[in-house]
Amino acid sequence: MMTDMGEDQKKPSFSRQYLPAVHGMLARPLSSYYLLIASSGLLLLIGLTMVFSATSVKAYAEHGDAFGAIRNQAVFAALGLLGFWVCQRLPARTLRALGPWILGLAIALLALLDLLVLLESVGAVHTAKLGPFEARLLWLYIGPIGIQPSELAKLGVVLWGADIIARKGAALGHWRELAMPLFPLVGLLFVLVGYNDLGTMLVLLALIVGLLWAAGVRLRVFAALGVLGLSGVGLLIAAASRGAGSGEVGEQNYRLARLTSFLNPPEDCFQGACYQLLQGRSAIYEGGWFGVGLGKSALKWDWLPEADNDFIFAVVAEELGVVGCVVILALFSVLAYTGFRIARRVDDPFRRLAATGITTWLVAQAVINIGGVVGLLPITGLPLPFISAGGSALVVTLAAIGMLASFARAEPDAARALNARPPSRWVRLVWAPLPPLPPPRRPLAKQAPARAGGERRR
Repeated sequence: MMTDMGEDQKKPSFSRQYLPAVHGMLARPLSSYYLLIASSGLLLLIGLTMVFSATSVKAYAEHGDAFGAIRNQAVFAALGLLGFWVCQRLPARTLRALGPWILGLAIALLALLDLLVLLESVGAVHTAKLGPFEARLLWLYIGPIGIQPSELAKLGVVLWGADIIARKGAALGHWRELAMPLFPLVGLLFVLVGYNDLGTMLVLLALIVGLLWAAGVRLRVFAALGVLGLSGVGLLIAAASRGAGSGEVGEQNYRLARLTSFLNPPEDCFQGACYQLLQGRSAIYEGGWFGVGLGKSALKWDWLPEADNDFIFAVVAEELGVVGCVVILALFSVLAYTGFRIARRVDDPFRRLAATGITTWLVAQAVINIGGVVGLLPITGLPLPFISAGGSALVVTLAAIGMLASFARAEPDAARALNARPPSRWVRLVWAPLPPLPPPRRPLAKQAPARAGGERRR
């Protein structure tokens, strides 16, 4: 009997037995780092290609310049790669110190953006402009520079929330530790973001849930969060009728229309509310397995609003077909696996929580965007990470990937391997410094051999 049990315990795992090449690759110390760089790099290249394909023909017909949009996207990609490089070099203590400052800046910019939108909706100002500041939907312009404060809010919540939760540790089992200061500040952020951008508020909610789940918070806390989250979503949907976001007083509630159009079948849906949804499904049908080819999508000629941004996955489906969509889904799956793998393997609680938060943020945003395009989820107006056109989102996303890359190099096996055979000095100066060595492993305590006859009782 004991022999059979020993043979069962020595039986190799599924990956070792049937996928030895994959198992060998994943067993290497820096496999998480290379998987992260490969998946995010390929997604970025696909995104640049699709932005050019989605904008070049129409831009040339209207302005005589087919490269304007791709030039802007390439500039933002370069800034994002610079952010990747900087964040990959920063130690964990610096990231923890930057968290409150990034979150405070995001809250101040969000408050200013919402104030300008509110003043315009009540008629206090003719346009949402005050001095050098101007609000346009989700964008806040400071002179000629436009930023999306909600993107900074995601990064700030990751760093500040991971730091707060890591400091509290086991005390998070008590409600009073969750109540201060986590919940009040997160609630304020939900209101500021959700007033103008309900989709980003849902991503922030998923991010907070991911952080608390990684911290081991009790399930009843998630039940309470679910009730509060649904109540907040209901209030924000109702607020659209009073001018919240892009809503107008006395007009149709666009947030409620999106929800009801998603629940109704396409044949019972009005053309205005379901226009984007119907065009997205039509693109998937027209693309077939291999697509109609790059640059040949008919959706770009004003047939599909936001074809280069929120609905760029529909352009991918038409031009690259099912095969192209599967490639993008596979790359996001690899990114999700790698992010959670990094979170599981690092020793530092802050790095583990931050890696979980970043991965949850990117995966949740991709799921919401793709689900809205194919009709499985309501349309929320979120961009697809790495793929959609946009400046602030791409820069912040690549900076977050840089943090994940830093955490991947700090895995115990990766740190030992890098310190055992360090790269040349110029590589460390130009690319990334060596991660700190983890504490030495404690040897297992040796058990004293049991006596044959056992100990005598006195």
